[in-house]
Amino acid sequence: MRESKAIMPRHRSLALLLILAFSTAGAQGKQRAHQLRLPLEGTPGPSNAITDVAGVEVGHTTLISGSGKLVVGKGPVRTGVTVVHPRGKGNADPVFGAWFTLNGNGEMTGTTWLEESGVLEGPVAITNTHSVGVVRDAILQWQVTRPNMQPWGLPVVAETYDGTLNDINGFHVKPEHVLAALDGAKSGAVGEGNVGGGTGMICHGFKGGIGTASRRLSPEAGGYTVGVLVQCNYGSRRDLRVAGVPVGLEIADLLPCSASTDAAVDANLRRCGTAPGRSDDDAELGSIIVVVATDAPLLPHQLKRLATRVSIGVGRMGGYGGNSSGDIFIAFSTANPRAAAARDSASVAMIANDRINPLFYATVQATEESIINAMLAAETMTGVNDRRVHALPVDRLVAAMRKYGR
Repeated sequence: MRESKAIMPRHRSLALLLILAFSTAGAQGKQRAHQLRLPLEGTPGPSNAITDVAGVEVGHTTLISGSGKLVVGKGPVRTGVTVVHPRGKGNADPVFGAWFTLNGNGEMTGTTWLEESGVLEGPVAITNTHSVGVVRDAILQWQVTRPNMQPWGLPVVAETYDGTLNDINGFHVKPEHVLAALDGAKSGAVGEGNVGGGTGMICHGFKGGIGTASRRLSPEAGGYTVGVLVQCNYGSRRDLRVAGVPVGLEIADLLPCSASTDAAVDANLRRCGTAPGRSDDDAELGSIIVVVATDAPLLPHQLKRLATRVSIGVGRMGGYGGNSSGDIFIAFSTANPRAAAARDSASVAMIANDRINPLFYATVQATEESIINAMLAAETMTGVNDRRVHALPVDRLVAAMRKYGR
């Protein structure tokens, strides 16, 4: 996607068509981690996406317009919203769920009731930090008009901060953008990189965003599927690891820079094309939101255990859950249909704890690959005040892997 061409037209209906086109475009033609044969563990599902869990649907609305100097309320705009429907947009049956926070400098609404009830009622949405409220309200607007959905709700909406590239105080995400993502969600391949809520995000100093992956357990382990979707916006360059290789140390240049020809704009940010110096900021910043789906019959307390294992996948990539980071994870199970909504009693199935380890491993593996896929799909982006964040160079990634025999 070339952001210079993504100028939203004034006519509203045409603009919406353009938004939807971007929401499904992703990074077509770019190779994902398994296509590059990176030495990752586990067996992916058919789409290697969270949608490999039957019923799960994902929708994006991507907003890209403007360039140059920041004018609050006008742009540049580099933002959006991503939604995950646990059983699909046409199925209102709740699912068992749980959440976990590795570091809480972030927001995920609806978690008080999720913790209390163990039930997730409706979709999960991810957006930028200052758009949580409008996304939450739009989900309610969508829910109360849908048949078979309860006429009230406590939507789950999470965020990461995209203000480095986006006019975040311009509040560009509107209710119609959320509704478009909700109604446009689908199964199968999922757009990654500069799409949806991940449009303006940065990961380990490279362009980040949305990424997804899945793992299918062996028949002996139950044959279940675990799918993960991330919105990655965290980490320092020096800490980046891929399958144990210190990629961040091998590609220490290409840090965020200023492409402006006006020296007064972002005077403290290195000019693009100049060598990075010791003063370049590579602090551990930002956040990551992770959604875990499975068809394994897990109860809420077991899903909590699954959600905590996301932390290990983030750690394997070089994330430490720093003080300023919002690392918040949610897990749900599509098993036990109609049990979470039962008005009397319900019989439920659950995996014995002695059989749960393969699901832990799958969660860690799919989280790790989802983060890699987000960076592989993302493209170099220039945003507010001509700040530029580079895409992860695939050729140099492959060279680093070979150097370490991986």
